[in-house]
Amino acid sequence: MPSVSILRQILTTMSKSIDNEFSVQFTPDQWKEKLDQEQYRILREKGTERPFTGKYDLHFEKGVYSCAGCGSVLFTSGSKFDSGCGWPAFYQKADEGKIVEHVDRTFGMLRTEVLCGNCGGHLGHVFPDGPRPTGMRYCINSASLAFEGD
Repeated sequence: MPSVSILRQILTTMSKSIDNEFSVQFTPDQWKEKLDQEQYRILREKGTERPFTGKYDLHFEKGVYSCAGCGSVLFTSGSKFDSGCGWPAFYQKADEGKIVEHVDRTFGMLRTEVLCGNCGGHLGHVFPDGPRPTGMRYCINSASLAFEGD
């Protein structure tokens, strides 16, 4: 069994390599200037909103949903659906490469975390219980999104 210090070193190295794979990078102070407190907590500290409280949960106008951190288009309204989970849900990404997936073992669960492929902001998680045609449910925090109508 590896020692605690070795495990800490491995996790630090993994975190640095994940952060370095994104083209948009700011210091924590720069992110705090750019984002409001809730957006910072969710996008940069991997927080989550309480279910059924986000402004985009039951929002169904036509348009695009972008990363609130960097403006990268992530989802379109055409793939949004009411999953009943309490967070905005989408069955398909806008484009490949716009979202990066990572294994998330926090809180004793095994999930797939989704991050903005441009800035690394935490968006939420993806689950294999969505509707056709993809069967996926991207469960996304409203605070990590910005909406622009058609």
